[in-house]
Amino acid sequence: MKDIVFCSNNCFVLYSAAVQAKNSENKESVPSLPQSPMKERPPKAFHQYSNNISTLDVHCLPQLQEKVSPPSSPPIMFPPAFEAAKVEAKPDELKVTVKLKPRLKAIHSSLDDCRPPSKKWKGMKWKKWSIQIVIPKGSFKPPCEEEIDEFLKKLGTALKPDPVPKDYRKCCFCHEEGDGLTDGPARLLNLDLDLWVHLNCALWSTEVYETQAGALINVELALRRGLQMKCMFCHKMGATSGCHRLRCTNIYHFTCAIKAQCMFFKDKTMLCPMHKPKGTHEQELSYFAVFRRVYVQRDEVRQIASIVQRGERDHTFRVGSLIFHAVGQLLPQQMQAFHSSKALFPVGYEASRLYWSMRYANRRCRYLCSIEEKDGLPLFVIKVVEQGHEDLVLTDTTPK
Repeated sequence: MKDIVFCSNNCFVLYSAAVQAKNSENKESVPSLPQSPMKERPPKAFHQYSNNISTLDVHCLPQLQEKVSPPSSPPIMFPPAFEAAKVEAKPDELKVTVKLKPRLKAIHSSLDDCRPPSKKWKGMKWKKWSIQIVIPKGSFKPPCEEEIDEFLKKLGTALKPDPVPKDYRKCCFCHEEGDGLTDGPARLLNLDLDLWVHLNCALWSTEVYETQAGALINVELALRRGLQMKCMFCHKMGATSGCHRLRCTNIYHFTCAIKAQCMFFKDKTMLCPMHKPKGTHEQELSYFAVFRRVYVQRDEVRQIASIVQRGERDHTFRVGSLIFHAVGQLLPQQMQAFHSSKALFPVGYEASRLYWSMRYANRRCRYLCSIEEKDGLPLFVIKVVEQGHEDLVLTDTTPK
């Protein structure tokens, strides 16, 4: 068969009957196209274009009518996520097994959209506590400590210790009970047996002065004078703070002088409201707190003697852990045997002391010490009083 050569678009086209026969064998696999309504043309053979690029098999297509868009393809069905997909290979190839990790399905809702995905822990349950603080608009004043204490007291949630027993000690100057304010009468100082005085009540008395060691001198002298002087403010006895102006007879208690708005100065002088200067003064003292060591100078020997001379023991004399109960006495015939170069041993002496226990290393117990007479010589008796045990009595002829 002869080959025919056509020239179209500067390309050489070769066709032959052999090529037509070859393409006719593949017609069965290619679906037939619909017939064109145009005039029938002579059948054309498949052409093979040869150029310098590649060899292509083309065939002429008739003009087609406008088609409607094809229906959407059905969704592709994938195997379930939890099933493992296995890919089988040929015997001569390598076997590969692919496991798909199950993926959690997200449930979209209006509440969960704004929340980040929460982490789940195996075998544990937990909750997250979120606190929301709402600050009101406008000026907000936080509550003070007193308001908070009062609120907790109303709720009954605050635990407080038992109230301290009332202090019945009374100042012999201003007649007020208990310790005063730090910026006021201040703490109580012992003046004598069952006699107490506020620090500032004694310090601001006219006769009293303070030494460098902190001792207050002439407190008893001020007390005697105050028993006869009446306060200009409260009209009660015991006033000892007088006006420093010459020929002024106004006298006050220290607390009454503060209430009457008297003016105090740094040189320990005071002016009553009638004589104080107007306005502020450079030397004016407005703070009365005393944090230094201050005590009343007294004769301790005379104080102990006054305790011994009193027949009735209405008061307790205590020095540290030693509690004094009775002094005892010495008769003339006992003087020679009941004393040493350092101490006296009066018959009837009695005292008690809290000290470490003889049975337990970390406990204390009470020791009752007394002096008796036996065969004209002193006998020292110690009675050990300890809870849970019988009293143990120890005796000897010497204190040691």
